[in-house]
Amino acid sequence: MIPHRYRVVDRVEELSDTVTLVIEPVDEPAVAPDHGQFNMLWAFGVGEVPISVSGRSPHLAHTIRAVGATTRALCALQPGDMLGLRGPFGTGWALEPATGGDLVVIGGGIGLAPVRTVVRAALADRGRFDHVAVLVGARTPDALLYADELDEWRRRDDLEVLVTVDAAPSGWTGNVGVVTGLIDRAGFDPARTTAVVCGPEIMMRFCAAALLARGVPSNRIQVSLERNMQCAVASCGHCQIGPVFVCREGPVFDWGTAAQLLEVRDR
Repeated sequence: MIPHRYRVVDRVEELSDTVTLVIEPVDEPAVAPDHGQFNMLWAFGVGEVPISVSGRSPHLAHTIRAVGATTRALCALQPGDMLGLRGPFGTGWALEPATGGDLVVIGGGIGLAPVRTVVRAALADRGRFDHVAVLVGARTPDALLYADELDEWRRRDDLEVLVTVDAAPSGWTGNVGVVTGLIDRAGFDPARTTAVVCGPEIMMRFCAAALLARGVPSNRIQVSLERNMQCAVASCGHCQIGPVFVCREGPVFDWGTAAQLLEVRDR
């Protein structure tokens, strides 16, 4: 519960409202996170928020969208500035079942950040998986995260990368449409596929439905439910869905479990 002190060593402006902070420990470092886990980042004097880990080596990275007072304060930090970190918390992406099979990574909007480390891990140990497909969706071309890295991924011959946007200006030569439309085009074997999906809740619902229709088993589809997490230790109850605390039992669930949780009505 006591935050570790971290220093910003790099700040990357990804979009007009989105920043990636690369941080290093000032004192004893926190435990290294698994893919898909999150940390609680504390902007001193403002507040604390849960942020997924978007990079793990050589330093921790967190991609933050400025949507409130605390995230705006974090996004305003510059190299040399300090922040507090508690974590890691929650469950991560289960990649072991994907070993020897196909891997499908789907990120929508800011949801690309929590799955970015999965792509990097697959590329670092490429022989671990057969076909690897990365499907990315955004509202517009200028809302695509990690544009330079996406270009690097697309230039590889051992990775299938498909990108789409909801709407595009004249001159855009890529795909237009929702990210679910890419699922039927990707060259994976459904019976041997593990899929990790992160993005808006409605996007994940439709992606899960499309993956199921393609033949991917529900227990091989993983989604990240990032509800209103505040304490990270299942104490405050803000992220509770039915009997489950997302900060503790999640945020990553297989679709069979997630589908049942999403049927629980908020009161």
